[in-house]
Amino acid sequence: MHNPLREKRLLDIAGAENIEQLREIRVREQNRLTMELSESSTHEVVESLNELHDALITQTLKFAENELARLGLGAPPVLYAYMLYGSGGRYEQTMYSDQDSGLVYADPSNELDKGRCQNYFPLLAETVVQYLIALEYPPCEGNVISSNPEWCLSFQGWVNKIENWFAEPSWENVRYLLIVADGRAVFGNMELAGKLQDHFYNDLLNHPIIARRMMENTLKHKMLVGVFGQLLTERYGENAGSLDIKYGAYIPMVNAFRLLATQAGIRETSTLQRIQALRLKNLLTEEEADEAYEAFSFFLKMRLLTTIMNDGKLSPEQLTKELIDLLKKALKAGKKIQRKVQRELQHRFGGR
Repeated sequence: MHNPLREKRLLDIAGAENIEQLREIRVREQNRLTMELSESSTHEVVESLNELHDALITQTLKFAENELARLGLGAPPVLYAYMLYGSGGRYEQTMYSDQDSGLVYADPSNELDKGRCQNYFPLLAETVVQYLIALEYPPCEGNVISSNPEWCLSFQGWVNKIENWFAEPSWENVRYLLIVADGRAVFGNMELAGKLQDHFYNDLLNHPIIARRMMENTLKHKMLVGVFGQLLTERYGENAGSLDIKYGAYIPMVNAFRLLATQAGIRETSTLQRIQALRLKNLLTEEEADEAYEAFSFFLKMRLLTTIMNDGKLSPEQLTKELIDLLKKALKAGKKIQRKVQRELQHRFGGR
């Protein structure tokens, strides 16, 4: 559908000449989208917001390539793809998401190209990260970021790393595999990124025991609703009485649908798209899918609102009777999905 505002936004970003202009566009457009949140559908705002982030990151990468050319390093020596993970990989970024990123480049064909790649891509990644920090995208606290040498590798380097993570399924390695499952290319060669995704899913099929580790990780965060349907708010401290939307509602559903999707070989990274794909494969009933889709859409909206106002939490003052009723309904839907994952664990492995 023709959308003049959207088209102007993308043209403004593509026409920006420096980071300062990009930052001004980001502030202006996010303010506009914040205003739209109360009037438009959650899906429209989330889609527009993530399109905005993608366009800003893409233009930043072009700036970084130009800067390296100015420094005398020329064009990228081989094909590469810049990857987004976390909420960026899932098309679920908020107004203030951080950088979760990686970089994969094609295997060099000779020692000369290998040396050029080892000089070029770490500097490109560092330049992009610094530009994005200037654009007010903070670096990932867990160091899952392209400027970290562990997340900036050749294709074969990534293959080796993923195989090592599958071979040693420690809690940390499983966490990394779950991060990779949400990865998508935002810029560069999509075929290269697709080959890496192929390798991930082939390895997943060859290591069925890894599913148990993934399930244990997935069940770490519980939905904040009690056995009698009551909200499980913070009991102590400065946030007493508040409800943690991110870790008590949003993340548990992200985790559950990621697991169900990856085990089914579904390669969508958006949670809503995963729900639809699971429905199409008859791994969710129509009723389960509709209920989950509605609940997760509600949590997406709550997450956007709480990151704007209150660091991911709903304060006691915000918890009106009407909102509590909506939260209880959505949280119960999320809890059903967690039970579904747990039954899968018990069925496959006799787990808890």
